[in-house]
Amino acid sequence: MTTEFALDIDRRRIGWWFVAVVLIGAVSFFFYSFVGTFVLGLFVYYGARPVNRRIQRRVGSSGAAATITLLFIVVPTLALLSYTGLVAFEQFTNTASSDLVNPLLQRLPGNQRSIAGLLENLPQTVSQLGQTSQIQQVLTRAVGVLGTISNGLLHLTLALTFAFFLYRDGYRLESWYRTEVGGRDTAAYSYLAGVDADLEVVYFGNVLTVLAVTIGSIVAYNAYNFLAPAAVSLPVPTLLAVLTGLATFVPLVVGKIVYVPAAAFLAWRAIQADTGLLVYPIAFLIVSFLLLDIIPQSIVRPYISGQTMHNGAVLFAYILGAALFGWYGLFFGPLLLVLVVQFANIALGDLLRGTPFSPAPSGALGLGTDPANAEVDAIGGTTGEQTTDETVADGAATNEVATNGEPTRDGTDSSAGAGHSEDDGPDAGAGTDG
Repeated sequence: MTTEFALDIDRRRIGWWFVAVVLIGAVSFFFYSFVGTFVLGLFVYYGARPVNRRIQRRVGSSGAAATITLLFIVVPTLALLSYTGLVAFEQFTNTASSDLVNPLLQRLPGNQRSIAGLLENLPQTVSQLGQTSQIQQVLTRAVGVLGTISNGLLHLTLALTFAFFLYRDGYRLESWYRTEVGGRDTAAYSYLAGVDADLEVVYFGNVLTVLAVTIGSIVAYNAYNFLAPAAVSLPVPTLLAVLTGLATFVPLVVGKIVYVPAAAFLAWRAIQADTGLLVYPIAFLIVSFLLLDIIPQSIVRPYISGQTMHNGAVLFAYILGAALFGWYGLFFGPLLLVLVVQFANIALGDLLRGTPFSPAPSGALGLGTDPANAEVDAIGGTTGEQTTDETVADGAATNEVATNGEPTRDGTDSSAGAGHSEDDGPDAGAGTDG
């Protein structure tokens, strides 16, 4: 009788594992089909999470904080970056040869050739609107452009919606993971804590530096062109500003790799025109050094100090990710880097040696955040603000052990481990869902 009951239990367990495999496959295919959208959503979430955390402490509601973060922080920032990228892209297509432009267009989503053609021939396109014979050609080009724009807006909307629900309800996901997958003293939780901390470093810390340097470069370069004579004006200033921001990933050299050659070019033009104009390249070099080197290194870098993700590794992750996966590789490459680094820190050594998994990192790699100094931020809440929720979840995870070593699934334990988040989590921690 006992043997038959055990066989029946095993058959049911195998059946549920089959259902789990089917569901995991379906969800994986769904995520694979929209991998760029979800990775962009993760980037938006981690890129603005420190800001959202501060806002949430002020307003006391995770829903209101998520709305404020997206509407007044994320959307204006993305709009500014999109406009800057559009101007830089236009300057690039106007100055570079087709051999350089075409490979870049192939890595972008949608019909970018129609957009590039519209940007290059915008005056002619406007003038053609008054010619009946050219209306069909203009409309065909406009349909291609609108299709690309609508496709981009669709993915952007989905990404922002994904980030919104992570801000508002993510603490539920963290609580479930801690209860069902691994508590604080497990390798699973330690791995998640390290990944969570490092993604914030990569997506917020590095992007904050790039954004600050890019905006400073745009202001400095365009202000220089406004003040300097045409003979020593700076070509494609916005494009050079974007390149200066990206150059901050290069260790030690940072923005010098862009503005020093630009200053040398301006000095050469000044010598060709009038040596008295050399004062402009010299002033350009001094201002660029102070604004784009000293200030970021002395203000922005200390703000994210203590983070241990190697700049060179991050640089390769961005470049190789974009080269391999396309536009979303800019976000997917760093994600893979963080996952691999923390796997090597937490699980690889124990896996190779056959020893029990420990939450303590190996420390041999020297990369990534030490999970002992990190704690999973309650996604949608703030670390340390959900004491009640975390205590109940940890207690349920500890008490859900029967004499045979398997978790019990009775109604009392289940409600203690999972049902608390509806009543205690928002009130005790991040506020109501709004």
